[in-house]
Amino acid sequence: MKDYIDISEFTSLDDLIRYLQTIRDNLPADCEAEMKIRGDEIFGKRLTITYFREQTSEEADLESKYSGSDTDDASIEELRQKLDKVPYRNADRKRG
Repeated sequence: MKDYIDISEFTSLDDLIRYLQTIRDNLPADCEAEMKIRGDEIFGKRLTITYFREQTSEEADLESKYSGSDTDDASIEELRQKLDKVPYRNADRKRG
């Protein structure tokens, strides 16, 4: 699971260093953390740190609940094939 930490542009240098050290010390091992500057002049800029972490059991339950299964894909493909066999009538032929 990819997670995000945002730090606003209105942060003192000392606070920023402290935040970054705390974040680094608490990141999971092998998380592939990256830091980018995001945003624009209108809405403001922020530092965004992204990293990978293990899913919680609650997140895994939700994902399994909402992710499609192979049987769903097969049903959709079967329905598509049935619809392909339905004869098509052109609307212009109907008028004439």
